[in-house]
Amino acid sequence: MPRKKTVAARLKQPQSLFQSNFSRRSPELDIFVEQFLSTVCNTSRRCILELLARTNPNDPSAPNELRSGEIAKQLELSSATVSEHLHRLADLHLVTTRKQGTAVYYRLSNHIPVQTFLDFLAVLDQHYQNQEQ
Repeated sequence: MPRKKTVAARLKQPQSLFQSNFSRRSPELDIFVEQFLSTVCNTSRRCILELLARTNPNDPSAPNELRSGEIAKQLELSSATVSEHLHRLADLHLVTTRKQGTAVYYRLSNHIPVQTFLDFLAVLDQHYQNQEQ
């Protein structure tokens, strides 16, 4: 089976696209966009983001924080799997942690792109429902 090309390798091809008159973002931003979309297109990571984007039930003005075990239980995934997904989300600065004793709490750290993505999902949900009618 052929190996997947890295994001950086894909963005280096074709050079003609970068040299065209087409107005583009910086290559660094293109890399971030590729990484962001690759990360959030995973169903488990998308569900984690949706859980963390919910309003805090105890204090609506405070960020919603969950421990990895709580996330694992709600999504019915193993703790190891959730931990791996949380690390991937943290690498893109989409989630951050807060330690309290031995407990580690996760919360969204970059609300705007996450909320925009979740709004996009809501639009897709509506579009899909309209297509079925």
